[in-house]
Amino acid sequence: MNEHLSKQYDADLEAIRTRVLQMGGLVEQQITCAMDGLANGDHLLIDQVINNDTRVNSHEVALDEACSHVIARRQPAAGDLRMIMTVVKTITDLERIGDEAKKIAKMAKKIYEAQRAFVPNVELTHAAQLAIDMLRKALDAFARLDTVAAADVVRQDRDVDAEFKSVMRQLITFMMEDPRTISRGLDILFIAKSIERIGDHAKNMAEYVVYMVKGRDVRHVSLEEIEREALR
Repeated sequence: MNEHLSKQYDADLEAIRTRVLQMGGLVEQQITCAMDGLANGDHLLIDQVINNDTRVNSHEVALDEACSHVIARRQPAAGDLRMIMTVVKTITDLERIGDEAKKIAKMAKKIYEAQRAFVPNVELTHAAQLAIDMLRKALDAFARLDTVAAADVVRQDRDVDAEFKSVMRQLITFMMEDPRTISRGLDILFIAKSIERIGDHAKNMAEYVVYMVKGRDVRHVSLEEIEREALR
């Protein structure tokens, strides 16, 4: 590969990395706005999240195409191929996080259209902040090729799971004590499940970073193994 082609190739890869981070920023904004809409009953914000989901999808399609072009034209090997494969998997998880943000917004809309009657008073903000923090750290680990930070994200998923279980227990108590809260309680449960899934997708993204840097697929292995691989 001559120097000009080599520089162009590096520029193509860098552009793809940058666009992944831009997509991640949009997805993070979607979650934040969905949760704000839920907290404040801001119909404009809720509708904005629902409508912006098409932007998230467009990012995924465009990045998929860019990765396909690089594979077809450059035939990347070793580390570069792992990077491209990581991007393809990462944008799939980002698109699914976007779907969860849209689901939260739709549930928020449903709750407010029902005049918020009999809504169980359950705290979701902390769980959402944990999930957003996981997403932010996973994107940062991707940008800096930081496997130690990636392992930290995987560890943090346990906290999000614990928050979800706590919310579920609270909701069951509310619904048992007052059957009128069942309908809205289930809506809140769906939102809590979406937050938990956002954490799962961020965890996936962190595992892909370890694969990209170390060349080892660490899906379905223990946290301890991932931490050992990250430090190696």
